[in-house]
Amino acid sequence: MSDVLVLNADARPLSYLPLSLVEWKEAITYMCLDKCAVLEWYDDWIVSSPSWETRVPAVIMLKDMYKRKSHPRFSKNNVYLRDLYDCQYCDKNFAKRELTIDHVVPISKGGKTNWTNIVTACKACNVRKGASMDITPLRKPYQPDYYELVHKRKQLKFDLRQESWKQYI
Repeated sequence: MSDVLVLNADARPLSYLPLSLVEWKEAITYMCLDKCAVLEWYDDWIVSSPSWETRVPAVIMLKDMYKRKSHPRFSKNNVYLRDLYDCQYCDKNFAKRELTIDHVVPISKGGKTNWTNIVTACKACNVRKGASMDITPLRKPYQPDYYELVHKRKQLKFDLRQESWKQYI
C-alpha cells in the first residue's frame, strides 16, 4: 500500500514501461509543492506531523505535462515486451523466468547488443543456437516506438496494488 499511481496532465499514466509509481512520501512532497492534484486517496491511511495531517494519496495527476520519449530505452524487459514473451525461434509463449535474450549475430562474430540484433529466446532454443548464425529468428528484430510497446503492455495483465487504479489504466 505504499505506492501511488502517477498520471500525466492528460490523465494517462506517466509511463507504462514500467507503470509510473512513486512512494507515498514522494507523492506527499508533490502535494506540498503544488505539483499535482490528488484524484484518489487511500481510505484508511493518514500521516501526520505536529502541525499537519493528511490522508495518503493513491492516485495523483501532475499539473504540468511531462513529455514522453518517442523511443523506449533498450532493456531486457522491453525486448520481452516487444516480442510478447514469445521465443523467436520456436514461437512458443513462456514465462519471464524461462526466457533469455539472444544475439542474432553473436558478439563473437561482431554482433551488437541493440534493438536490431536482440530477440527473445527460450533457454532450450538459445542453447541450441549457441554462436551459430545458421538458425534465424522467425521475426526480424527491430526498434519499436513507445506507443507500440504501450499497446503491447496493455495486452498483458497489470499487477494492480490498488483497486481504484483500474479506471486510469
